[in-house]
Amino acid sequence: MDSDNPNNKPRWQTANKNFYKKYKDERKQLKDEMTKAENMLWEKLRNKQLGVKFRRQHIIDFYIPDFVALSIKLIIEVDGKIHQLKKGEDEERTKRLAVIGYKVIRFTNEEVENDIEKVVLKIKKEVDKLTPPNLPKGEEFRT
Repeated sequence: MDSDNPNNKPRWQTANKNFYKKYKDERKQLKDEMTKAENMLWEKLRNKQLGVKFRRQHIIDFYIPDFVALSIKLIIEVDGKIHQLKKGEDEERTKRLAVIGYKVIRFTNEEVENDIEKVVLKIKKEVDKLTPPNLPKGEEFRT
């Protein structure tokens, strides 16, 4: 059994089947070419440092979010300058992900690069809010 996999579905089943086939190579490229801010944040999220497992560039529905904790349905996005131009698209994406049960929190590259500890503290507060109170520290649960 895979403890960080809600409903014990294969990981690719969080994606739209047709989208996954078309974008799995792009997902790999995004993973291999993370921005400075994404790399900084990944160093703080990886290995269950905040109590849950985060994945990088994991396909969900029609999207490839920067980071996701599947067990608590929390998505973390790190937005560069291009996102200022795509604000409407980002809002639609956030709404769609909320409809399927995900909470999305966003940070700018500058927030991550200039005050990583403040960003991590905000993420930790969300993790704590979304994690059931009886879950032992560092363990996962299934939805």
